[in-house]
Amino acid sequence: MMPERDKRFTGHPGPQADSMNGYNVDYDRLEGFMKDVFVALDVPPGDAAICAEVLSFADRRGIRSHGINRMKPFYYDRIRAGLQVPDAEMEIVREGPGTAVVDGHFGMGHAIARRSMQLAIDKAREVGIAMVAVRNSTHYGAAGYYSMMAIENGMIGINGTNARPSVAPTFGTEGMLGTNPLTIGFPTDEDFPFLLDCATSIWQRGKIEYHARLGKDIPPGLVISSDGSSMTDPGEILDSLVNGEAALLPLGGMGEETAGYKGYGYSTVVEVLSSALQAGPFLKAVTGVNVGHFFIAVNIDAFIPLEEFRKSAGDIMRQLRSSRKAPSAERIYTPGEKEYLHWMRTKDRGVELEESLMREILQMTEELSLDGYDWDFPEKVK
Repeated sequence: MMPERDKRFTGHPGPQADSMNGYNVDYDRLEGFMKDVFVALDVPPGDAAICAEVLSFADRRGIRSHGINRMKPFYYDRIRAGLQVPDAEMEIVREGPGTAVVDGHFGMGHAIARRSMQLAIDKAREVGIAMVAVRNSTHYGAAGYYSMMAIENGMIGINGTNARPSVAPTFGTEGMLGTNPLTIGFPTDEDFPFLLDCATSIWQRGKIEYHARLGKDIPPGLVISSDGSSMTDPGEILDSLVNGEAALLPLGGMGEETAGYKGYGYSTVVEVLSSALQAGPFLKAVTGVNVGHFFIAVNIDAFIPLEEFRKSAGDIMRQLRSSRKAPSAERIYTPGEKEYLHWMRTKDRGVELEESLMREILQMTEELSLDGYDWDFPEKVK
């Protein structure tokens, strides 16, 4: 079994990169750096620690699009531009035994989300199932972190968020929906839980941002221009998403032949649950700093003894992995397994950084005059 702290770093069906042959930084050191950056930006220390932990959670699991790669463009730049309130306090505006509505007042999404999921967990412990709806929040990082909180409390965790409009509805070419992840996790009797954390689009914006950083094209059939043609250049795509001349495709792809309507439908479910219950903005009114979330916790012991559930869930995972493989396949994985394996491979060597990210780290260190960070990056980066 993994150490207690490390149980957080599992889940999601597939790291985006295991090695870039770059420069490695210890996970804890990088998490401490991110906390110091947030504190220097006037984020309260407790909230700063949460924000850094959520970003580190993604890096430790290999989800490079939601870790340190997002530190500067999503949080540092937004706070310094006055688009996000570093020290806002969330407010519970309506509450029942198993429900709550929270207003985040445009504060740090990670802290708002963690406290909202904890509220759902606490309520579920009393009433069996609880749901918390959030409005006026900001980007909350990797959604799997919050479902993992429920798992660590012996519960099923479900959460989702809307986001800036970038995904076209089936038969459309205009970005109307966000990438809108629908994330579900539950405990098993294995070394890692089941944790499904993925966007309802084929690719999310963060993965395209990561490919732009690496200078790599994306495969065709994932993004369409306003005239319906496929786009593959990540830099061009990011610019076109901003000006409304491109849209991501929902899970299943364009049209109905490959069931794109399924991704479109699930994305719409997340949009409604992230806005309608909490009287928050939706679709084109979402700017990225006024998003909505929802958090659901299910107390397994209210239905069945936890250990019995864990055994059944583990048996399901094991039977899936032992089923007949395709001739060209090496093995079958279950959600949560690849991320666990990534953590096992990289926990001693740390996060692998590429050149542009190292430059951003140096820039933040210098602009904030952070002490104690004498980065020994390669000379070509400095």
